[in-house]
Amino acid sequence: MKKLNLQAVMIDLDGTMVDTIGDFEVALNRALADLQVPTANRTLIERSIGKGSEHLIRTVLRHQLALPDSGSHELEAEQLFTPVWERYEHHYLSINGAFSKVFPGVMEGLEHLTSLGLPLACLTNKPIAFTTPLLKDKGLSKYFAHVFGGDSFERKKPDPLPLLKTCEALGVQPDQALMVGDSSNDAQAARAAGCPVVLVRYGYNHGEPVDGVDADAHVDTLVHISQALAGKV
Repeated sequence: MKKLNLQAVMIDLDGTMVDTIGDFEVALNRALADLQVPTANRTLIERSIGKGSEHLIRTVLRHQLALPDSGSHELEAEQLFTPVWERYEHHYLSINGAFSKVFPGVMEGLEHLTSLGLPLACLTNKPIAFTTPLLKDKGLSKYFAHVFGGDSFERKKPDPLPLLKTCEALGVQPDQALMVGDSSNDAQAARAAGCPVVLVRYGYNHGEPVDGVDADAHVDTLVHISQALAGKV
């Protein structure tokens, strides 16, 4: 990894800091069941995470409504989107964090980045109403000077806008702000914004291996970010 003049770090949430697949699975399947739509398996949900809750719901709805045993196959996914979203929001807020856990090495990695004097921002496509309580519940809030969700700006990652706006909030130029994520979504946004990017290997990345995604470095835990910055990864 080339030498960087880093002044700040932006970090994704789902699949990067917290393993939230359990929360997604429980909340979404409860919402689907409320509307008599067949529940989804974990693999489908994991593949659909990363581009915001709206994308998750639409993708899963299209898949489930196409199943042969779906009693609602005549309904279009868009017709069901709003009622499913409303039930999903209800269920997610009621269980937020209950079926999720912080990945190993995250706390240590955040502590180290903080010790370097780098201001941190959490930048996720997760709705801010879900993000803030989750960070607090998992003891992560204290590390972040700024927290932005998928509805904080006009567009979501992989659009570069959220990264550019977060850089503004941090008071740094894009090439001075490292993006840390787990997917091609994060990498594409970072490249378009002109930010360096490091990807963790343990995340979701839409069900695909992340090592094939263009990034400045790939690491096994957040603890290894310091090694990546030193050019040892």
